Amino acid sequence: MNLRRLIALEVNRSVYSGLVKEHPLRTLFWECTLRCNLSCRHCGSDCRSTASVKDMPISDMIPVLDSIARECNPHDVMINVTGGEPLVRRDLEQCGKVFYDKGFPWGMVTNGAGLTPQRYRSLLENGLRAVTVSLDGIGETHDWMRGRKGIFPLAVSAIRMIAESNMVEYDVVTCVNKRSIKQLPQIKELLVSLGVKEWRLFTVFPVGRAAADPELKLSGEEFRSLMEFIKATRKEGVIRASYGCEGFLGDYEGDVRDNFYICSAGVTIGSVLSDGSIGACSSIRADFSQGNIYKDDFMHVWNSRYQPYRDRSWMRKDECADCKWFRFCLGNGMHLRDASGHLLFCHLHRLQEA
Repeated sequence: MNLRRLIALEVNRSVYSGLVKEHPLRTLFWECTLRCNLSCRHCGSDCRSTASVKDMPISDMIPVLDSIARECNPHDVMINVTGGEPLVRRDLEQCGKVFYDKGFPWGMVTNGAGLTPQRYRSLLENGLRAVTVSLDGIGETHDWMRGRKGIFPLAVSAIRMIAESNMVEYDVVTCVNKRSIKQLPQIKELLVSLGVKEWRLFTVFPVGRAAADPELKLSGEEFRSLMEFIKATRKEGVIRASYGCEGFLGDYEGDVRDNFYICSAGVTIGSVLSDGSIGACSSIRADFSQGNIYKDDFMHVWNSRYQPYRDRSWMRKDECADCKWFRFCLGNGMHLRDASGHLLFCHLHRLQEA
């Protein structure tokens, strides 16, 4: 690694240390439901059309919002509504209005299948300000990933509608697997034709349904080719592609993302899961929850707990024990740790396999 990149990584490390100390809440994920209208192969939550945990009433989130508002400017905290699929909630507009009336900007992560023009207008009227739509391939490849035939046109229609409206901040996310990696140039061409400017690509981590599906995991060579594709696409400047926030990427740091790697879970990102568990990014399951909104004040938990997130020295074990890059990686993203704290896989090792 060249000296310039090493210096940049040291600066990034210093900035991250400051964030840990201050831990300003900037994003709150709300897992509003575990129900879903699809059956995606890579679902980390193993969501279904019905769920054992009922949808959380928006009234149960009001104390959380009030707790945050006592210590933070609501305008500075983005509420990201996730699931499951948020659009299966018929009262999503009412939920959004609560956020909006209390001064919180809000957005959602959706598969787009249920985003009709009428529903979109209704959400906008209730304060929707950001949308992330998933597109995991072209045609049958997307349908295969999402577990339902005929879904691809619905996702494309949703993306087109959002792009043409120019009413919200939005991006498209693509889960890259052994099938979709061959279609990346086609996906890029489609997104550019739709007017999309922001495209995030990520890879599957082995939890939920994805844990036992070999077609979802890229080889080291495929993973490196993904990095090269993103790097080249960024240089073209037509659409801003970036790799997801997970994983330290060695010599690709600074080339495939807008920022150098940090895991913001528990540092600037918190979450409330569907059962009330207080956690961090929504990809991290209940093993690392810090409390529950039904018995704890959210901001008290945010300010006084989260030690496993903010002091990651405990991650320096197993394959991380003697790694020279630990000072920058800090053991990878929290969502890549199992219930016992062991690392599921290392992005840098995958690159080194190529």
